[in-house]
Amino acid sequence: MIIDAHCHIIEPNFPLIENQGFIPDPFTVSDYIDHTHAFDVRGGVIVSGSFQGEDTTYLSSCLKQLGPSFVGVVQLPDSVTDKEIKRLHTVGVRAVRFNLKRGCYLSIEAIEQLAHRVYDLCQWHAEFYIDSVSLMHFENNLLSLPAISIDHLGLSCASLPIVYQLAEAGCRVKATGFGRVDFDPLPVLKKLHAINETCLLFGTDLPSTRAKVPFSEKDVVLITNNFTPSEVHRIMYQNAYEFYKL
Repeated sequence: MIIDAHCHIIEPNFPLIENQGFIPDPFTVSDYIDHTHAFDVRGGVIVSGSFQGEDTTYLSSCLKQLGPSFVGVVQLPDSVTDKEIKRLHTVGVRAVRFNLKRGCYLSIEAIEQLAHRVYDLCQWHAEFYIDSVSLMHFENNLLSLPAISIDHLGLSCASLPIVYQLAEAGCRVKATGFGRVDFDPLPVLKKLHAINETCLLFGTDLPSTRAKVPFSEKDVVLITNNFTPSEVHRIMYQNAYEFYKL
């Protein structure tokens, strides 16, 4: 039983923008269902990628198709109105994402202000796709935010001391993108779970765009074979269920 805390849907009928010379192949709701039918997915989180920019129209369509057990994460300009944030909440959005690794143009001050605003309005948290250089530079800023998560275990070995510190402070860390990281994920998963059992949020990261190694059943087995049944339930279901208020 899984809540997929991190996946992408790439609908070709909605706007896509090139990012660092890359435009992904389509990966529709039907494709997602086909790829996950063997994993007993009970719900999930559709995360807006760099190639979708600040468009939210695709997300509304996807959430309508997948139903109320799925929620969304959007990328927004700092000029977004309170009215629009509240409207997005009604269609199932539950977080704002800042993609610092692939070109977020907002200043750290604007990020802080928007993260506080969406939390105050709708209790959304802020999600960060961030590399080790940015993590080291913005650590104190991240610690000041009301609720955050970090994508893909922080990506690099150089990030881990800060990721551990963030976990101690209550930050969630996505147990996703094992084919993107430059370290053995298992010891890191073990340590993060030991630091804070509510920390880890398992996700498929489908369709694994630009990942060195795409998601496979091995990622699921890595969790199920190395944690107790109650720990597996927490990492693969309960933590996401509670964090995204499903």
